[in-house]
Amino acid sequence: MKSYLIHLIRHGITAGNETGRYVGSTDLPLSAAGVRQIQKLAAAHAYPQVQAYFAAPQKRCVQTLRLLYPQAKPIEIPGFRECDFGRWEGKSAAEIASEDPQFAQWVSGNGKAVTPPGGESGGVFMQRVCAAFEKVVEGMLRSGVTSAAAVVPGGALMAILSTYGLPRAKFYDWMAENGCGYSMRITPGLWMRSMVGEVYAKVPADLGKDSGTSVIDLGREAADRAFGPSEPGQKDGRGEPDEE
Repeated sequence: MKSYLIHLIRHGITAGNETGRYVGSTDLPLSAAGVRQIQKLAAAHAYPQVQAYFAAPQKRCVQTLRLLYPQAKPIEIPGFRECDFGRWEGKSAAEIASEDPQFAQWVSGNGKAVTPPGGESGGVFMQRVCAAFEKVVEGMLRSGVTSAAAVVPGGALMAILSTYGLPRAKFYDWMAENGCGYSMRITPGLWMRSMVGEVYAKVPADLGKDSGTSVIDLGREAADRAFGPSEPGQKDGRGEPDEE
């Protein structure tokens, strides 16, 4: 049976990543270090060859895609934008915590009803990203395009894979390093029945090859580097700076 491959890739480093700030809706480009990082990855590793190219409309995503695929004419998908952090935009966790007592509740994962002031709730963000992803999949199924690359913010990547990815894993288990991501195989029958797809490889596939770790283990390692190792029983609601 024909299958459809979607390679989800997180954008390169921005100034927000470098300074640990919450940058969601702010339209930052790649930093100079971010451009060098993507160029180095593209030169050293084999990114998948595809028929179609998608990107979140933010500069950091479009710029990353064009560095990885210079020939590409990306289709920008508004629904893939990062979460809008409202008045928390551009601030570090320490700055936000000193101003807003609800921030600690939001970061802990206990604050599902907490929305960044002037920003977007987690539920609305997830619904927006997932609706956009479903339209992309439906478009590929209708058109017969069997392979695509999509450069998205980290939050959008984790939203998609925690909702549709097999094996099942939590949101932060799907974290990816900048310029990296995951490959998903969509089989029409399984998608129509259960709306899930197999996450079968890291992108680029030769990064960390033969390490013996699963795609989930790789995501968890990235999350631990960002937040520190999780304690047993810790809620998986760690807030992520610059996600992005």
